[in-house]
Amino acid sequence: MSKAPLGREPAWFARALNTPSESSSVKVDGVNIHYACWGDISQPGIVLIHGSNAHLEWWRFVAPFLADQFRVVALDLSGNGDSEWRSEYNGAAYAAEVRGVIDEAIQQPNPFVVGHSFGGFVALEAGSRYGSQLGGVILVDYTVAPPETYNEWGLRAQREALGPRTTRVYTDLDTALSRFRLLPEQPTEHECVLEHVAKHSLRRVEGGWTWKFDPTMFDHLEMGPDQHQKFAQMRCRSAVILGETSGDEGAQSAPFMAEMTQGKLPSFNVPQTHHHLMFEEPIALTMGLKGILSAWLGEDGTQAMNESLSAYR
Repeated sequence: MSKAPLGREPAWFARALNTPSESSSVKVDGVNIHYACWGDISQPGIVLIHGSNAHLEWWRFVAPFLADQFRVVALDLSGNGDSEWRSEYNGAAYAAEVRGVIDEAIQQPNPFVVGHSFGGFVALEAGSRYGSQLGGVILVDYTVAPPETYNEWGLRAQREALGPRTTRVYTDLDTALSRFRLLPEQPTEHECVLEHVAKHSLRRVEGGWTWKFDPTMFDHLEMGPDQHQKFAQMRCRSAVILGETSGDEGAQSAPFMAEMTQGKLPSFNVPQTHHHLMFEEPIALTMGLKGILSAWLGEDGTQAMNESLSAYR
């Protein structure tokens, strides 16, 4: 895969930004959830979920390239981006937000859910609750760990020891932009991508600029060791796409998931990519998603044809 020189805009960057999208919001449990849409509403639906302390712009360089075959919707989870904040956050509320956006923006049945990083946790929550109504769940650089090695992201005692937290206010935009970092950090191939994402990560407040994420989001959120059970009990298909050189702790348990599914789980790495692989190889990630989704749609078509033939006989 070819790489553009550092600082040079790759062709997919301009094409993605020049592809129009529609923005809207839906109220879920009293909170406005912001989302963006690409593609014709008559096409099969996909919901894209970003990671923690992020927003839907993480998917800006993938969504337009899916929109030729799918109705694509990317949302800002509550406490992130341009969605409103909650007093407390939990998996059920996040799953309901995914469901609410689906009901509002997708007309075709059995949509697909794709979650990156913490968005994989949300996708898993949605799959465990609404799996029978979904076409499948794809986890992007997120895996389900075995319970014996489970390490919750920030135990409650550690959270409480940190005390109250607020996002920092920077007096000018340039200073704020200079402080933007990916978590986990990784090499930067395209500065233009980080600049775009960073600008959409900030909001104007009294005294300057601050980050859009709610710093209290994980204060009450439980990501318990029952995720492997939720994964096993999901009533829909699943697959995993990983960054080949990802250093994210939450993306290291693909072998355990393969063992759980007796090797039947579709799983592959995108070469030469890290945790935020959509910023490095969005076209490769898009093709990986299309490959999995096309196979699933083919399975659905075959099943529908067989059911039709059986009824005819």
